Amino acid sequence: MRYRLTFVAGLALGYVLGTRAGRERYEQLRKSAREISQNPAVRNTVESATQQGREVAGKAFHTVSERVGDKMPDSVAERVRSLREKGQGGAGDDWGTSNT
Repeated sequence: MRYRLTFVAGLALGYVLGTRAGRERYEQLRKSAREISQNPAVRNTVESATQQGREVAGKAFHTVSERVGDKMPDSVAERVRSLREKGQGGAGDDWGTSNT
């Protein structure tokens, strides 16, 4: 899903930068992007995908730590722990979404 969104964003950016459609078309694309990003269905999907990603990361951390043990670098272990703690708090994440 992340790669698909990155591709679509890159495609839109390439279109805006590569065409000579002018400011009017740019504003039209910007308005459409804003409407899509503020759609409740899209926001809910993004939030649920974020929460599922955190859960999967937590499970992966436990699986890897059982198999790898003390061989895992502290920087990796700390990063995963911080991501898991963010997911358990009530605050928003780096993207401005909430855990509702």
